[in-house]
Formats: sequence, C-alpha cells, structure tokens
Amino acid sequence: MVPGTPRKKAAAAGPRAARGGKRDAAEASRLEALQKIIVTSLEDDKAEAVVTLDLAGRASFADRMVVATGLADRQISAMATHLEEKLSAAGLKRVQVEGGTGADWVLIDAGDIVVHLFKPEARTLYALEKMWGADLDEAGPETAV
Repeated sequence: MVPGTPRKKAAAAGPRAARGGKRDAAEASRLEALQKIIVTSLEDDKAEAVVTLDLAGRASFADRMVVATGLADRQISAMATHLEEKLSAAGLKRVQVEGGTGADWVLIDAGDIVVHLFKPEARTLYALEKMWGADLDEAGPETAV
C-alpha cells in the first residue's frame, strides 16, 4: 500500500491505473491529436529519424514517447521552441522543456507524451529505442512514424 494522499497514490500507480486502466475515446483522440502535432512539428523542422514508441501499460510516466534527431544545437533548440508554441496553441497548458540551451539532449514533457530531441551521438549513446522498443517487451508494439 502506498502511503499519502489519493493524488500521490494515483501518481505512484501511474497514468493508466489512475484512470482505471482504460482510456476513453475522447482521451485517446486527444492523445492522437497531440502526437500528430508533435510529429508534424518535428518533420517541419527537418528532424531526422522521428520514432514514436507506445508506452501504454509499460511506463508510469507517459503513454507515448517520441524520439528525434537534430544535427546542431540551434536546430534542436528551434525544434523545442516551435513544439512548445504549437502545443500551447493546441491548449496544452503545462509543457516543460529541459536542456533547451545548447545541450545534446532536450526533453519536452507534454503530459502523456514525452519528446526526446538528440544530437546523433547522444541518441546512439542513450539508445532509448532499444530500451523501450517492442523487441524487449511483446506487450507494446513500436510504431515508426
């Protein structure tokens, strides 16, 4: 049993358990719409090797992960800024960006979708696709976008 308030218990249990394990049609539609905004924004900014991983039921911090590569600090910073603006325009109030100034890795927390923007060397080093990919867990298929 997890000590604490109901909110803390729901956070400890993860997003799926907090909703009773099922996502209603409106939530699924909203998740798909946000994913489309993210992928389109990254593709418009010339991101390379954009991959979407389905984490539903496998991770407590998000239901989807998007991983993309940028070739330079300036490109990665611009991708993060544009993405934050587009998500805010879509009504997402709390978009958090970590590492946005001159880093090899930028993390964008869009709630149920987490976005990782890497330089090529950092992406190879951290290998998130291998860590969260379908080949390690048959329960969640990997979806390339």
